[in-house]
Parts: sequence; C-alpha cells; structure tokens
Amino acid sequence: MRIGLDFDNTLVGYDALFHRVALDQQVIPADLPPTKVAVRDYLRSIGREPVWTEMQGTVYGARMDEAQAYPGAIEFLRWASAQGIELYIVSHKTRHPFIGPKHDLHKAARGWVERYLAGTVDPAKVFFELTKEDKIGRIGATGCQYYVDDLPEILLAPDFPHEVRCILFDPDSHHEAEAALLRMRSWDEILGYFKRECPSKP
Repeated sequence: MRIGLDFDNTLVGYDALFHRVALDQQVIPADLPPTKVAVRDYLRSIGREPVWTEMQGTVYGARMDEAQAYPGAIEFLRWASAQGIELYIVSHKTRHPFIGPKHDLHKAARGWVERYLAGTVDPAKVFFELTKEDKIGRIGATGCQYYVDDLPEILLAPDFPHEVRCILFDPDSHHEAEAALLRMRSWDEILGYFKRECPSKP
C-alpha cells in the first residue's frame, strides 16, 4: 500500500506558532484567539496585510522548527511504517517568501521532516513542488493509492488522478458541505480508517 500526504495544515499545524510570532512582533492583542485564521483576519481588518504576508515567511522559514505536528499524525506515520506501508509527502509551496527575508522554505520544511519524522518517511519520498499543478502531477507519479490533504480544490481538481482514493483532512469542520469527499477530522480517525483498510502484521 502507498499513502501520500500533504504537509502544511495536514501533517503540520501552525495555529500556536502564528499566534506566538504575532505576539512576539506585538502586532495583535494578547486576547486574540490562538489560531492562524484569527491572526490573519485581525491583521487584514486593520489594514496590515503586508505584515501578515511577511509573517508567513517567518513561520514557514526562520521559525519552522517550532511548528508542531497535528495530534496523532506522528503516531499514524509510525504505525504505517511498521506495517510496511510506503509513505510519501507531496506538497506545494513557493521556494522563497513573497516579501521579507529570502528564507528557503523548502529547505526549512525538509529540515522539519528530518528532525520530527526520522525513521517514518524516507527523505527520497518527500516532494515540495512549486505549483498545485506540479503537486497533482507528482501525486500521480508516486503511484499512491490514497492521498490525504486539507484542500478540497486539490482533491477535486479535474486533473487529480482518478485512481487515487482521497481523504479530506478537516479538523475544524470548514468543509462540511464537501459531500463528494471522504472527510476526517483527526489523525486518530485516519489511523482507524487505515487499520481497517490494512490488516496489521502478525
């Protein structure tokens, strides 16, 4: 079995880190909810979109090492690896931030993988593409039978490989209307699903 996984906002969550960086930069009130969306919406509401844009480069670059995996994600990867399941990370992101210091965002993400996912995902099976189109092409090229992503527009794209079974990771129930997709809210739920799909080794 081969399973492909998105990276940002699927394996890795950024809510706490965005909130912490925003507090460090003193650009939000201390009582703002500790979520990425709350930080973004607040900065946009006060006309500070460039601050938000540059903050993304900080989070995904200079401070990427502080990001945390979603609860249960690493446990899922360990289980899958122990079952002999081939794991691929296929994601997309720009190489450098749009504004601010030119952090290498691909290098930062690979460093996170090497630090936190060592022994579960082969570094040779980790792909960070520059565009959504290249990401979808890579998913097809890996031969994955399943793919997990938080973006419906990826899973429902016309050129998404039809033979791949899609799982929409939706921890905050933003996409309840997506009836066409198998939607799961936690990595514990995803683990339970694959335990049923892939009987455990004796």
